[in-house]
Amino acid sequence: MNMCYVYILECSDNTLYTGWTVDLEKRVKTHLSGKASKYTRARLPVKLVYFEEHNDKISAQKREYEIKQLARKEKLKLIKLNNKNLYST
Repeated sequence: MNMCYVYILECSDNTLYTGWTVDLEKRVKTHLSGKASKYTRARLPVKLVYFEEHNDKISAQKREYEIKQLARKEKLKLIKLNNKNLYST
């Protein structure tokens, strides 16, 4: 099974977008091209500000849901405490 990733993007309007993928670099590039989601397409450019690895799709999807339930302040704290911004966008 491929590694899965949960990620948070910071959009040009300073909003945060959370998603999951099996290919993080490709997914960020797809977001930047305007083809990944309607939400980010209207808020380009985006910047990868956080990600975490998961061993399977189900755990990644569960974690994505958990993060989406967090308040913005909690997401920003998560980003600050665990900043792994390896893909500058």
